Amino acid sequence: MAVSPQNEGDELSTMAIEELDIACALPWPDLKAVTPWGDTFVGIAPSGREVEIERRYLWAHEPEGAVAVEIEVRNVGARTGAEARALITPPH
Repeated sequence: MAVSPQNEGDELSTMAIEELDIACALPWPDLKAVTPWGDTFVGIAPSGREVEIERRYLWAHEPEGAVAVEIEVRNVGARTGAEARALITPPH
């Protein structure tokens, strides 16, 4: 993860974690139905500037059947930003 400057990185990191919480809130059947999938959209940071938010649902290599949920929040048109990731395992 590349972040610059520090206060900007804090804002992007906070947004990435918030978006990850939302992305992980899908019930397991819905999560499984959208995997593999991803999208990118423009959002507004708390500071009022536009940022790109990328969301990815990917099959994890381990444990088998798990879904990796990845979020990246970055400056529009830039490669700097913040990432957050979670691993969701199937219910038993």
